[in-house]
Amino acid sequence: MSKYFNRRNIDFLLYEVFDVMSLGKYDYFKRQKKDTYDLIVDSAAQLAEKELRPYFVEMDRKEPQFEGGKVKVHPQVRNLMKEFGEGGWISADGSTEFGGQQLPLTLTSCTQFIFGAANYSASVFPFLSAGAARLLSKFGTDKLKSEYIPKLYSGEWQGTMAMTEPQAGSSLGDITTSADPLDDEGTVYKISGQKIYISAGDHDGVDNVVHLMLARIKGAPIGTKGLSLFVVPQKRYNEKGQPIDNNVVTSGIFHKMGYKGAPIVQLEFGGGEGCFGFLVGKPNHGLAHMFQMMNEARIAVGLSAASIASAAYYASLEYANERPQGRTLDNKEAVNPQSLIIEHADVKRMLLFQKSIVEGSQSLLMQCAYYADMAKAEKEASQEIFKLVLDLLTPVAKSFPSEMGIHSTSAAIQIFGGAGYCQDFPVEQYFREMRIHTIHEGTTGIHALDLLGRKIVMGGGIAFRAFTEEVTKVIKKSKLEITALSRYGTQLDDVLFRLQNITMKLSTQAMNEKKDVFLADATAYLELFGIVAIGWQWLMQANIAQKGLEANPEDKFYQSKLHTMRYYFEYELPKSEGLITRLNSSDHVTLEADSKTIL
Repeated sequence: MSKYFNRRNIDFLLYEVFDVMSLGKYDYFKRQKKDTYDLIVDSAAQLAEKELRPYFVEMDRKEPQFEGGKVKVHPQVRNLMKEFGEGGWISADGSTEFGGQQLPLTLTSCTQFIFGAANYSASVFPFLSAGAARLLSKFGTDKLKSEYIPKLYSGEWQGTMAMTEPQAGSSLGDITTSADPLDDEGTVYKISGQKIYISAGDHDGVDNVVHLMLARIKGAPIGTKGLSLFVVPQKRYNEKGQPIDNNVVTSGIFHKMGYKGAPIVQLEFGGGEGCFGFLVGKPNHGLAHMFQMMNEARIAVGLSAASIASAAYYASLEYANERPQGRTLDNKEAVNPQSLIIEHADVKRMLLFQKSIVEGSQSLLMQCAYYADMAKAEKEASQEIFKLVLDLLTPVAKSFPSEMGIHSTSAAIQIFGGAGYCQDFPVEQYFREMRIHTIHEGTTGIHALDLLGRKIVMGGGIAFRAFTEEVTKVIKKSKLEITALSRYGTQLDDVLFRLQNITMKLSTQAMNEKKDVFLADATAYLELFGIVAIGWQWLMQANIAQKGLEANPEDKFYQSKLHTMRYYFEYELPKSEGLITRLNSSDHVTLEADSKTIL
């Protein structure tokens, strides 16, 4: 079995860093036991090895086909949806009220990481269904819940998010898909319009596809305030359980550079005798409702990026330990045998870079999952702060693994050399599959605007203050309790202080200057924030690894943790310096460029 994730690292994060068992004191998670959690992670690894990994290359080479107006996917999709449904993987973190298992996201994020590392394309299908079911469980009527959730959880039906339109990419306020009421209660609507880039929007691996869709009720306000949420099935069913075509037409399929196993399609609604949709939640509150699924998906994008980077890292690590080439500088004579490339300092640099990105990102994503669990389990009075910090970190947790994952998988190709550029080895596929993640669920630039323009100032800055307090706790622990790490605590403390100053400066600028000046370098701010956030996670891991090493000085895992943390603080954290310089500059070169300047 090829290695594509580190089980010891999952256990380390679960039990030592985030202490998932401590969630058992809350009623929502009180039934959980460590033996159960271990079995779930083991089972996820076995399922990945059996149902996902063997089809990793095949699903890429034999991509979905558009034939006779329908999409045909790899036959394994139907098998894995059945396995995921019967095994309870789709319903794992859903409420027991609707047939879920109420497992912590802190745990299920680990299983999703394993699935994504094994075969990203395959892992998407069940995840989308789980998100659709959770959205319906919160905002759907009892009738919608009973009709759709069991089928989504069983893997018989596919769930999707249907938002993007040709004229409205991320600009959701420009959505034109319309909904005309067909009953006095305002629950059934006639849907007309089209959607594009809908992942798993049509395929023969399930019996029905269910779209959670944003549309505008006739007469609703313009912009995002007039959007409502609907469930629009590909097929409706009559009282006898017989399928009725709902006039959801697949008009095309998009051909992608990677992530080929899962189709992305263009859909048209409302031809023939009309397309019926059913209102979910309140009219004109659709975007607020959809944000639950969107934010879950954004965290999942970051998690998928980290998982792909993990698979690429372990492929390049294995290759570096097997490939002889050249000789070290103190062993240059041709009569001497060649060195394995892992002996070369620059190759070690690239491997440490990958490991620092993968395990730093994975830790941040589990931090977000832990906050989500606490927001669900804590008493109502304490929930809000967890929700606010999670909201603040969402654009960072989505964007940092996605952006740095591109560099990380590129480093994997570099270690392979010319072989890495060829399909004979897996890293070129990892690189292609990684590239979508900076675009999926909002581009990096949009998340940068969200972080700086909205998340930093929300609640009078309470979320940002709570975040800095969390980081400061870890810094203080390093500086006061763990002497061996005090210099790294001081280093992160300095960068955090400068981030706080930059944030204050930009917030003041927002009040005194035009918004375009304030937000011109939002992406640079997001990058700086991400570097600090991952530094926080590495220092937190190092605190625990250092104590573990003191108890067991020969533990290679803890040694590797500390060495990778050192790499991050020596190579990656200093990159904040250039970003801080840019953010302090008053030269608005990008704003002053026009069509005549950029040729």
